[in-house]
Amino acid sequence: MRRSFWFCGAARRRRRRPTTSSGSGYGDATYDQRIQGCDAVIKSARETPQNLADAFYLRGLAYRNKSQHDRAIQDYDQAVKLNPNHANAFHNRGNAYGRKGQYDLAIQDYDQAIKLDPNYVNAFNNRGNAYSNMGQYDRAIQDYDQAIKLKPNGFAFRSRGIAYSNKGQYDRAIQDYDQAIKLDPDDDLAFYNRGFTYLKLAQFDAAISDYDAALRIDPQYAYALFGRGVARRKKGDLAGGDADIAAATAIQKDIAEELAKLGLKDF
Repeated sequence: MRRSFWFCGAARRRRRRPTTSSGSGYGDATYDQRIQGCDAVIKSARETPQNLADAFYLRGLAYRNKSQHDRAIQDYDQAVKLNPNHANAFHNRGNAYGRKGQYDLAIQDYDQAIKLDPNYVNAFNNRGNAYSNMGQYDRAIQDYDQAIKLKPNGFAFRSRGIAYSNKGQYDRAIQDYDQAIKLDPDDDLAFYNRGFTYLKLAQFDAAISDYDAALRIDPQYAYALFGRGVARRKKGDLAGGDADIAAATAIQKDIAEELAKLGLKDF
């Protein structure tokens, strides 16, 4: 039984772009093996309610990492039912609701996670994301402010920069992207977003420089390729711009439509 409980938490997380979720497994087990281990713990009915809550929570993380968000939510439901003080379960259920676009439900769970742990930095970050996705940028900025106050981190600076950019406060956004890059020089998303802001300000050389930096980190970053192509065309380099736009479209066919939604239409 002890081995099963250990194995329940022993799944290795895949490497991916930075996300708004927290909590991961450890060791060399696959997600399916973690699920099997947690199944054994749950079916045994020999654990304390708190340990059983952890087993549901860990299985939920495994389903989350398999992108089975509805199934993950079911396990988080059980975790908080067994342990109403399980801040991580509330937080990750909020993340799952966020991925489903159910931002009101996500915010309710982040509220509860923060109530249980007022220093829960990721909960403030992710509640800010939910508010931002709902277009409530001022409320999002308040949450990013609190996250930064608790623990300065590149994610919060970058996200707050996006909120300021969406409010049209481009200079303020650039200041936050500067801080995000200072804290994490390999944050291609921060370079991309700062480049996009410079593009909106018609500062094409600065935009190209940031897109170059993003592409050094991730050469297949379609958004950065497309943005650099637009900036090059704006500077009169039609051949270079068209080559970048073609390369971006080869990676992601709908890239022009996606960026048009963000206001990048005239190129």
